[in-house]
Amino acid sequence: MPKKIIFLYLLISLNVFGQKKHTQEDITYDAIDYFVANPSLEGINNLNTIEANFWKNQDKKSKEGLLSIVILNCNKAYFENEFGKTNQAITSYEKAWKTYQTYQLTDYDIIDYCLKPLGNLYTIMGDYDNAENTIKHYYFIANEEKNESAKIAAIINLSNVYQSSGKNSMAIDLLENTLKTAKLSSNQKGILLNNLGNNYLLHAKELNNYPKAYYQAEESYERALQFLKTEKNQSEALSNCYRNLASLNGQKSDFKKANGYFEKAKTLFFTIKNHGVRAIAKLYYEEALLFSKQNKTPQALQSIQLVYQTLIPLYSSQKRNIPLQSSLYAETILLDALDLQADIYNQQNQPKKALQVYSLCFPIEELMSGLLLYENSKIMNQIRMSNRSEKCIAIYNNLYKKENKISYIEQAFQLAEHTKSGVLKSELSRNRSASQKEKQKIQELQFWNNEILKEQQKGESANIYKINKAIKKQNESMLLLKEFQSKITTFEEKPIDLNDLYSKLESDDAHMIYYFSGYEKMYYFVLGGSQKSKIALNSFSNDAKYSNIFWRFIGYFNDANAITNDIKGYNHFGKIAYDRLQFPQNTYCKNLIIIPDGVLDFLPFEALITKESKTTNFEKMHYLLHDFDIAYNNSASFYLNAKPFSPKEKTVLGIFPVFEKTNYALTYSKTELQSIKNNFKGCFFANDSATFQNFKNNASGYSILHLSTHATAGDIETPASIKFYDREVLYSELYHLDINPNLVVLSACETGIGKLYKSEGAMSVARGFQFAGAQNLLFSLWKVNDYTTSVFMGDFYKYVKQNDSYFEANAKAKLDFLKTKNISNAKKSPYYWAAFVYYGSLENKEKNNYVLIGFVTIATLIGCFLLFKLIAKRIKKEKIKSKKKKHR
Repeated sequence: MPKKIIFLYLLISLNVFGQKKHTQEDITYDAIDYFVANPSLEGINNLNTIEANFWKNQDKKSKEGLLSIVILNCNKAYFENEFGKTNQAITSYEKAWKTYQTYQLTDYDIIDYCLKPLGNLYTIMGDYDNAENTIKHYYFIANEEKNESAKIAAIINLSNVYQSSGKNSMAIDLLENTLKTAKLSSNQKGILLNNLGNNYLLHAKELNNYPKAYYQAEESYERALQFLKTEKNQSEALSNCYRNLASLNGQKSDFKKANGYFEKAKTLFFTIKNHGVRAIAKLYYEEALLFSKQNKTPQALQSIQLVYQTLIPLYSSQKRNIPLQSSLYAETILLDALDLQADIYNQQNQPKKALQVYSLCFPIEELMSGLLLYENSKIMNQIRMSNRSEKCIAIYNNLYKKENKISYIEQAFQLAEHTKSGVLKSELSRNRSASQKEKQKIQELQFWNNEILKEQQKGESANIYKINKAIKKQNESMLLLKEFQSKITTFEEKPIDLNDLYSKLESDDAHMIYYFSGYEKMYYFVLGGSQKSKIALNSFSNDAKYSNIFWRFIGYFNDANAITNDIKGYNHFGKIAYDRLQFPQNTYCKNLIIIPDGVLDFLPFEALITKESKTTNFEKMHYLLHDFDIAYNNSASFYLNAKPFSPKEKTVLGIFPVFEKTNYALTYSKTELQSIKNNFKGCFFANDSATFQNFKNNASGYSILHLSTHATAGDIETPASIKFYDREVLYSELYHLDINPNLVVLSACETGIGKLYKSEGAMSVARGFQFAGAQNLLFSLWKVNDYTTSVFMGDFYKYVKQNDSYFEANAKAKLDFLKTKNISNAKKSPYYWAAFVYYGSLENKEKNNYVLIGFVTIATLIGCFLLFKLIAKRIKKEKIKSKKKKHR
């Protein structure tokens, strides 16, 4: 008799033949007991049926019955994870946690059986924000309950999150402090030291200081071994430590030691029973990686096949050595194995085969991204995609050089575009398609995230109870939002139509330089213009030596006096940076579109020196500004698919806090206000009326939003923010503003600067407005001067008033600034005029609408005139015919 029938028969017989009727929780616990004794995928389906019937039952739900459902989901999740069903396991743990919280249940170790494994699975899937929130929440619970063991487990797991998300210095501080201050068992010390060694190595990669890191890591691992060897039943932790020592010695190319440690790890690993398929696959992947480093390619490929056989049902390496796309799912070990296999093929000079395998990875990344809710986790996921794209672009570039097929460069461009501002693009798409309820939950999630950030910024004075309350609320919003997420399709970016892009560039009299920042090289595509081919691909080194050229140039804008104190040096390094960027020569285009990446996001291209000179007169220097009108954009698709300007009259909502009688007063902001007010209709909030609430209440009704205030770029830990009269607003608090402007002007310091992510850009105040839907922005790249900013803005709006495009107005205002006689030479330094960059459309559609209306009007009049003539001619013919009939 099949197991499912036996299972159902047992459940029915318990109710029919038993001496008393079983309660809801009795039925659930019987099902759990049967499943745990006979775990299987079919058994999981049976548990799903039990749960569905529980919720369908109209009887009142008792606390005992609800708790049985929590336990059912925790058991189900444990085995789903063992069977390699990570996403399903996460969903089951989330359901358990949601039920436990909603009904305020007790008498169950929710930390050990739900929150700890849930936090770990979030980490595995790259959902680092959820992982961190979950772990911090159960640390708080453990602290309240004085559960020291759970607190140490939380610290260990939190260090794993920091390690995986690139916060290695935070992990090191956390682990070192715990080792110094906490009362620990030998096992706990061993695991903490093992994690510490991992983070020493990863932190060294950031700082490029390997010798010291190798020593620190090895010492940490050796100390961990001493503690773990004294503990019984610690084979798994000991195995992990041996694996880390194997990896360390592999990096040092001491393969004898590496292989010895790995064999010890493998032997210990298989002495442990009941390993989940994911754990086994991870071991095989590490083995493949070690073989690959030793150039033992057949063994490496064989271990990769073992990964596939372990993770993919019905996979057979005899039939194929590359999995079918349809058999793949969201799993990081699968991704790692595929990436390694593609790397091996590339090293074997099989580039097309490598591309075939890499192509399997991108859909998996898309699946994983679709499971994430938090921006930071999505960006981490995209960085992995970007790293893979770099490898593919290099292969396409080499294939083009060999075969001279332009299609290779076009495919490389599509890959670069796919990851460029990918998170911003997907969020804008989601906001457009989301229901009102979903938008509300997204805003709630962001609100609580901002509350956590703001409280954490207080450092030691932060209220831990307030943070925990916000984390709890955020988790509740997250679980509800995931219910919406399961019903919507993942954003899928379509390839850009290159012919449309070429046509638009031609009509805009522009060419585009599109940068892609990789670890090894900075690739740049040149599109349009007068070149023979419509698209070309080149590159230059992107290592620390060459990146320093750009940072050296950017460094001149960190201080108002840096350029004036070293005019010769500025001229020199401005020219070196210009030469390094290898601009196309002999182009007849008037306009230049820059799609920057990496360090170039912070570089003012207009201020580059095209010809070195000895002059100290800033007006007479040779700037790129003189050669082109320059606009920037986040991606080619933003440029190509720019939405039409709203056919509104140009009206301005102005925010001018001024901050009079304070240490940060903006005296010339009043001049800026009056200049705009004299030329444009609008609503202007000054002094204490320039509040965030007034801005939010009025922002949707104006075509231009102008904010003249203070802003800061923040740092690695502190988010970028902008100041209103009543409060400071984080960039992420701007994400859900109700706006639809033709232009946003951020007349403040560092509004385009923030924590920088490759491909995605800076987490800046400008990004906050872009996230809310603004596509044309004027913002700053450094701290701007109050007086010269007011002068520049006066000229900018003068040209806007004359109906020049925003793009042209920006260029003309800068040229006017250099020519203005009553501005001293020192104040004509690029520091004062080059700060503001324009991101957005080249054409001012408001201007074009008038032209279009005029054209349509003239065409209509001509059409009417011709129609009138035609009718008159016909009438005349009819009269002649009529006369002829009468004469007969």
